[in-house]
Amino acid sequence: MGIIIALIPAIAWGSIGLVSGRLGGTAPQQTLGMTMGAVVFAIFTWFLYQPTLSAKVWIAGVVSGLFWAVGQGMQFTSMKKIGVSKTVPLSTGLQLAGNALAGVLIWHEWTTGKTITMGTVAVIALIVGATFTSLRDKSDKEHNKDEDMGAGIRALVISTIGYIGYTVVVRFADVNAKAVILPQAIGMLAGAIVFVFLSKAAVTAFKDQHTWANIITGLVWGIGNIFMFLAIPSVGLAISYSLAQAGIVISTFGSIWFLGEHKTHREMQYVIFGSILIIIGSTLLALMK
Repeated sequence: MGIIIALIPAIAWGSIGLVSGRLGGTAPQQTLGMTMGAVVFAIFTWFLYQPTLSAKVWIAGVVSGLFWAVGQGMQFTSMKKIGVSKTVPLSTGLQLAGNALAGVLIWHEWTTGKTITMGTVAVIALIVGATFTSLRDKSDKEHNKDEDMGAGIRALVISTIGYIGYTVVVRFADVNAKAVILPQAIGMLAGAIVFVFLSKAAVTAFKDQHTWANIITGLVWGIGNIFMFLAIPSVGLAISYSLAQAGIVISTFGSIWFLGEHKTHREMQYVIFGSILIIIGSTLLALMK
């Protein structure tokens, strides 16, 4: 039963790109709608657990949420530029590698020969895997010209910084994970509103049906979030975290099958190999925790 619960975050988070892709909208509209849904779910979670919300929790949560908004907004931007099937594996690999390196540099997590070896192998697997998922078949000029790889990668770099900040802030503040969910969601919504205004699409974003439809995306994210917490006591952090990363399989291959993203036979081989490496790397990192 615990394993089934632990698989729900993978299904939920792996479906975010597919759900938002089906619902449509611009990157600011998708980000705004998703954060609105996240706030709804965060309020539900607060009523369920009723944790204490101290000033420290509020500050850490809001700042963390602002970083998340940058990460998610830029991830949606990358999806528009290079597609879900390239963005999600690249983003997952870069996030995991970045968070691992942050753990080493800030908290000095790798102190023994075993952890240094495992961690190095894991980060290499993540980086190589992410690189493979982004490789293009140069012979397929017709479809490659529709992609803006440079803009997609730039958005992903900013996205990765945002996502790393999202996790590092909470860990640095050392606050209760359940308590921080509501302040995080408020920060996420505030960041999304800023993102919308910076895109100069504030009026249309709030009025457009795509924004309101993407509340569903936020609810899907929230379902993954709460089941992650429910899975940890029964199967442990390492297993639940590893299974959650398997969501890249759903997002990567789902975008090809359900969103119709084009891949040549060679590119499919790259994606399969890269996704396997990312799962191996994330599993190694989880086992080290």
